[in-house]
Amino acid sequence: MDELAAKAGITVRTLRFYRERGLIPPPRREGRIAWYDDHHLARLRTITALLERGHTLSGIADLTAAFESGRDAGEALGLVEPTEETPVRLTPEALADHFAGEVTPENLAAALDLGYLAVDGEEIVHISRRLLDVSAALVREGVPLAAVLAAGREVRTHADALARLFLTLLHAHAPDQDIATLRPLAKNVVEAELSMALDRHMAKGPAEGPTT
Repeated sequence: MDELAAKAGITVRTLRFYRERGLIPPPRREGRIAWYDDHHLARLRTITALLERGHTLSGIADLTAAFESGRDAGEALGLVEPTEETPVRLTPEALADHFAGEVTPENLAAALDLGYLAVDGEEIVHISRRLLDVSAALVREGVPLAAVLAAGREVRTHADALARLFLTLLHAHAPDQDIATLRPLAKNVVEAELSMALDRHMAKGPAEGPTT
């Protein structure tokens, strides 16, 4: 414990306090000896970084609980092959940098629930580089991360419906075709229709608002 505290730049008393609050996992024990490892050190450095960014210990405890309630990376990244998405590994600090001030326990829990994030040891895995980049760009433009995640959940519903429509069409009329090779056709149809829908709604102007 003395060695771990020294490497983390904190006191042993602080380390014990973090242990009591459940902010770091218990050590591996061999008889009366308690062994701490690099995972404990990484967690302590993460806590320090979050405190420096203005998070409270209660907030950090909530974040830790949300991390540990998430599915592991293997389960979350078990996408149906083939997939065109590239997962991204991030430290908690890097994730906070992408969404400055917006990585709250509530947003983290929502991202875990959507399957956007998974936890693998001391790393966070985002399931899609494209979704990560787009989400961060929207937040930089002033859209709250909570609103981005809520929109993502709605988009997921519509995307699932479109995927089922496309697969039903192919199974009914092209059962001998390799569906994987026809993926670009579905994507092109959706992209073209979305582009035209944006044109129509933008032409109406902001006063009209969205329609259903």
